[in-house]
Formats: sequence, C-alpha cells, structure tokens
Amino acid sequence: MNSTTVFATLLERFFIERLRQQRHASAHTIAPYRDTFRLLFEFAQKTLGKPPCSLDLPDLDVSLIGAFLNDLEQQRNNGARTRNLRLTAIRSFCHFACLYEPARCAHFQRILAIPRKHHLRREVSFLTRTEIEALVAAPDRSTWLGRRDHALLLLALQTGLRLSELISLRREALTLDTSPHVRCIGKGRKERCTPLTKQTVAVLKAWLKGPSPKSTDVLFPTWEGEPLSADAIQHLLRKYIDKIRRSCASLKHKRVSPHVLRHSAAMELLHAGVDSTVIALWLGHESVETTQVYIHAHLALKEAALAKTSPLDTKPGRFKAGDRLLQFLGTL
Repeated sequence: MNSTTVFATLLERFFIERLRQQRHASAHTIAPYRDTFRLLFEFAQKTLGKPPCSLDLPDLDVSLIGAFLNDLEQQRNNGARTRNLRLTAIRSFCHFACLYEPARCAHFQRILAIPRKHHLRREVSFLTRTEIEALVAAPDRSTWLGRRDHALLLLALQTGLRLSELISLRREALTLDTSPHVRCIGKGRKERCTPLTKQTVAVLKAWLKGPSPKSTDVLFPTWEGEPLSADAIQHLLRKYIDKIRRSCASLKHKRVSPHVLRHSAAMELLHAGVDSTVIALWLGHESVETTQVYIHAHLALKEAALAKTSPLDTKPGRFKAGDRLLQFLGTL
C-alpha cells in the first residue's frame, strides 16, 4: 500500500472508527472536523498543486500545517480561537495516525508540537433585565408568527438552551403539568431537564393550544411545519433587537446573538444568588470552570465584594526609580 492510499485510508478510519464508532460523536461534533480537512485540502491543492486524493502522508508536514494556520488568520480573517479549533482537529487525527503508522511518529510529533495561540478572553455579553423585558414584549402576539417568536424568546431566556437545542425541540419534550420542565439532548448527547417558571408554562400552554398552519410535532415550526433553521432564529432575533433599539439606548452598541440569550439566562440565575455549580447543571456545562466566566462578568457581584472590604490606609506619593538597570527593565 503506497503512502497516498495510506493517508486516504487513515482519514476514513479516523472519521468512521474513531469519531463515529469509538467516541459516538454526534453530527454537530463531526462537522468542524470535516470542515477543517476540507479547508486544509483546498489550501494544499492551491499550495502543492495536488488534489486531495493524490496527497501523501509526507505532504502534510509541519510547514504545510503552519502555513495553513497562518492562511486562516491572514486570508480568511479567522481569529485565534478558530485557528485553535482547526489545529485541535488536525492534532486529533495525528494522535490517531500514530497508532497505525508508528514508523511515522516523528513526522506526526512535529505537527503535534505546533502550539495553540493565546487569545484575549473577552467578558461575556448579556442582556439586562430591562433589555430582556423589552425583547420579550417586542413580538406582535396578535399574529401566529408573533406568538411563536414570543414563546421561543421567553423559553430561550428562561432556560438558557443552546441554539441547536432550541431548533431540535419537539412538543413531547415539554411537561407542563406536574413539575413543569423541558427535556433536551445537549452536547455529548447528554439529556437534561430544565424547570420552567409559571409565566413560561402559561405562554407555552397558550402556544400549544393555538391554531397552526401545518400539523407538526415541531415546537417552533415554520409556516410549512419544518424546524426553524439557525439562520431563521438569528434573523428573527436581529429583527426584534433592531425594533427595540430606539427605546433601549443600552442596546445601541451591543451585538446580540442567540448565544447571548443563553448568557443572559445564566446571569439572571447568578444575580438571583444561584450557586455556580447549579448553573453549570442548568446549562449543561461539562465543567464548573466553564461557568466561572459569568462570575467574572458580573460587575454587581464584584462591587458587593468591594463594599465588604476596608480601604487601605495609604498616602499618595510619586514613584522614584533607583538603579539604571531597573529603569531599563521598567520600560519593557
């Protein structure tokens, strides 16, 4: 078996055996791995003049991978976070390939040595209570579309469901009588139940009892009874945000995406005094550390901590540098 056949076979086995069979990865997990290699093959064909089916294992060396990562940032204007995600997919394949091609371990180890790039971790963006109330009130509930959008926005803001989780919801996922809650399948195919407030239950009951253009089990369908796409939800959210910008000056320079609704749900829980471990369970986070970003973004929590401290008894003064070498180090 030549090296061209070896590479093609290894890549197929990586997706079928490692991701699908061994890790039981979902379609959402496989998609970024697939897209990474599509982009890599396009770059390799442009750089080396070889179609993907003609690539050899030696072709995918550290110089090509490094140039590909630079191209993502310079030509496609991807950020460091996206670059790191692409590198993670490539490194995962290299770990797999080392097991089946031990003679080329040194080749793959050079690729595995490419470091991740550090990037600025910005504070999460979220909506305030005033902005949330304005957004929920924005849809025209005298129309079918307005009632659907009102129920969708209220559920998203109260539960913190991910965009993919909202799209996949069916009517049977709701329990609205005893212990009302919504069930969903989140990341890693983990099922979780999120309780619902009385207000959300009342809105959802009215929505389910209302007339529908098409018979469907989709909770938030289109006119044709199909699930809303990610683009459709982003569009309707943008429409309502643009509508309320005139009355909410705080939204003037704020970018609101469906994920911001998830952040807003977490911040509402944190503001109510809910422990971060409970918020992690609520949102379906794999680790409590992921939830810590909301604590960092909660300015009121920091101000309350500051109010409990005693001011230091210090006097104002000017810094005077001493040694010339220390002055030089201070300029670095």
